[in-house]
Amino acid sequence: MKPVSERRWSIREPDLTEVELLVKECGIHRLVAAFLVNRGITGPAAASRFLSSSLADIHDPYLLLGMEQAVERLVAALDRGERVCVYGDYDVDGITSVALLIGFFRAIGLDCFYHIPKRLEEGYGLSVEGIDSAAAHGARVIVTVDCGITAVAEAAHCIDVGIDLLITDHHTPGDAIPQALAVINPLRPGCPFPFKLPAGVGVAFNLLIALRGRLRERRYFAGKEEPDLREYLDLVALGTVADIVPLVDENRVFVKYGLSALTNSARKGVQALKAVAGVSGPVGCGAVGFRLAPRLNAAGRLEDAALGVELLLCNNRQKAVEMAAELDASNAERQALEQEILRDALAMVKGTPKLSGRKSIVLASEAWHPGVIGIVASRIVDMFHRPTILIALQDGNGRGSGRSIPSFHLHDALLACSEHLLKFGGHKHAAGLSIDESTLEGFVEKFDEVAGGLLTDSDLTPQLGIEAELSPNEITAQLVETIDSLAPFGMGNPEPVFMLRQAKVAGRRILKESHLKLTLLAGGKAFDAVGFNMAGKMPVPEVVDVAFSLQINNWNGRQNLQLRLKDLKAGERR
Repeated sequence: MKPVSERRWSIREPDLTEVELLVKECGIHRLVAAFLVNRGITGPAAASRFLSSSLADIHDPYLLLGMEQAVERLVAALDRGERVCVYGDYDVDGITSVALLIGFFRAIGLDCFYHIPKRLEEGYGLSVEGIDSAAAHGARVIVTVDCGITAVAEAAHCIDVGIDLLITDHHTPGDAIPQALAVINPLRPGCPFPFKLPAGVGVAFNLLIALRGRLRERRYFAGKEEPDLREYLDLVALGTVADIVPLVDENRVFVKYGLSALTNSARKGVQALKAVAGVSGPVGCGAVGFRLAPRLNAAGRLEDAALGVELLLCNNRQKAVEMAAELDASNAERQALEQEILRDALAMVKGTPKLSGRKSIVLASEAWHPGVIGIVASRIVDMFHRPTILIALQDGNGRGSGRSIPSFHLHDALLACSEHLLKFGGHKHAAGLSIDESTLEGFVEKFDEVAGGLLTDSDLTPQLGIEAELSPNEITAQLVETIDSLAPFGMGNPEPVFMLRQAKVAGRRILKESHLKLTLLAGGKAFDAVGFNMAGKMPVPEVVDVAFSLQINNWNGRQNLQLRLKDLKAGERR
């Protein structure tokens, strides 16, 4: 099997009638109108809501099934002085969800503590051992965050030990919904909540909105300081961006305001995390996804995610600096493990001839760390554009992590293979599983059978979506400002990519042995262009068509317009 070297460029062609309507009714740039229509945002009301996207646009949290029961139980716990355990996942979404609830619960005087399972000892999600531990620490209520929707047996155990279970989750439900006091998940059947794709931290934040509202009604804050939920949006943005959920609807609102909160965060832990990650100035999605989140995630991948929670809750500057440094060291260790596993996995792909005819990649090894294989699976998907699952084996058992491509629903595929699995969960793009090594071979064959039945050759060629072809005169700093009105960019709201045809290459060089730097001439104008990790594109043709995003590059106090290359190919005359 060879890595994918070519991408299919696809120029989006919006409904021009809808575009003209938005231009006329909203008074917006034609390109912005086209972007909105391409994203399924049609009609003046929807467009205005997207572009203004204020906190007033979030939905009524009580539309989430189970919210009323959850709020009433937490209010009762507050009245009775009962202990509440917040039970989370060990990724960034789970870590921020735990910190969010613990921080708010402490602020309102609720007796609380948290439990995050250790990846290597307990595995993912709610467990009997974790429930018993919470009970031993006096918990009368357990609130799950970012997990629990498939914990049918564990919910029954909560009933047996006298604990009221409140589940908040965003993952795909199984055939049965756990018998808990409250199950809050917009994906559960019959839930009228209009937005179905929040992160786990978004569901948890809706719980806080509802709970604070109920306490307001009861005049609980009379004579007390009422928590300002806007101060918690930095955590919501961290978890939402890190979990790669679509930045539309509520997610877009949370991230838009949350990035501002991250930029100006008063949290000692966030400040220390930003410092050790080299993040200064305005915080964008890129800084969260590539600098902050990996460090916050590192401890949970290798040992204990509690360090990440403690950092986010820390009020002591020196302690925060020390914890951030520890996370940074864990991240460096994680990166080294990642490179080692990636080299091993690529050698396996190269050394397994039968993979060349397959539409999926499933690899397993006893030498792999289960906390890092998900990241490596993402790298392999990027290289080969096939749904990929890596499995870390130990003592006859395997823990797997999978990533997928746009046209393949990973959770549904695992459901079709469930007879070979002990446990699985996740969503369309990412999932985890547990497997007995004795059924591994059968799973590999069944998974590829499912992939082969759903994926075409066209699906296995990555597609690069182009918003529009631009003339040289349209490429301006003013256009960058226009595009910024669509931010924040991410999953579900990708940064616009443009195309420029027939550009002459007037200069070319390699930066830091990895990056491609070009000077392009077109229409009597010169453009700086940089392609990160695109040194392999050399030698570059004399005339090129380029796909790019636009940015203002700040360097040594100077600003200049720059094309950030996504792809290039030999120029084609039209």
